[in-house]
Amino acid sequence: MNEKLKELNVEFLFRAILELRDMEECYKFFEDLCTVQELKALAQRIQVAKMLSESRVYSDIVAQTGASTATISRVNRSLHYGCDGYTEIFARLREKEGEEAKEPEA
Repeated sequence: MNEKLKELNVEFLFRAILELRDMEECYKFFEDLCTVQELKALAQRIQVAKMLSESRVYSDIVAQTGASTATISRVNRSLHYGCDGYTEIFARLREKEGEEAKEPEA
């Protein structure tokens, strides 16, 4: 973990995020916390990371997300040389999707 991030304000933010209980709370919290542009930028980055992790090419990612090649390169660097945060989250999401697909319909 990047030691530069370890400070009380960042930790308080992360603890607050961990307290969110559902999608509605996420929308409310992040709408209050971020500007529309900040939230769109975060959403774009995670979509870019997902597409890169699926071995999609830059031209497809640019076309589908509108991200610049500079943004794609930064995200790609994080995927390959970062702390594996994207990798962990994507694995959990795939696992959850698999569990939801197995659940019988009521």
